[in-house]
Amino acid sequence: MKHTIRTEIIINASKEKVWNILSDLGNYAVWNPFIVQSEGQLQAGTKLKNTLQNGAKTIVFTPKVLSVIPNRYFDWLGSLWIKGLFDGHHYFEIEEISPNQVNLVHGENFSGLLSSLILKQIGSETRNNFVKMNQALKTRVEQP
Repeated sequence: MKHTIRTEIIINASKEKVWNILSDLGNYAVWNPFIVQSEGQLQAGTKLKNTLQNGAKTIVFTPKVLSVIPNRYFDWLGSLWIKGLFDGHHYFEIEEISPNQVNLVHGENFSGLLSSLILKQIGSETRNNFVKMNQALKTRVEQP
């Protein structure tokens, strides 16, 4: 069974500027309230080490980067414990509206045997964290 969290936000900046901040994983600790640390290369086939802040809990996971299309899209696949129990396909898509405005689509598709149970517990908080991250990105990118 699949479950989806999908969020969107309009950002008043070029796709290149949004991409530069979003793809600079090493600086997530400076601005990102959800993925508070990210280590690794944003390159298909590599593993990242991401630290999430979900309420009072900190969770570390090591997703595999699936694809990277500069100025447009990247995604990764992570699993909790063993693949197939609780898997998350996390993605960021930058849709250009005009040269100085984009729509950021930020979402995750969850699957696995425990996905329904886990999402009942953390689904709304996870969605709120996506929204907080989107807003923090918008604020950072739109700074003069």
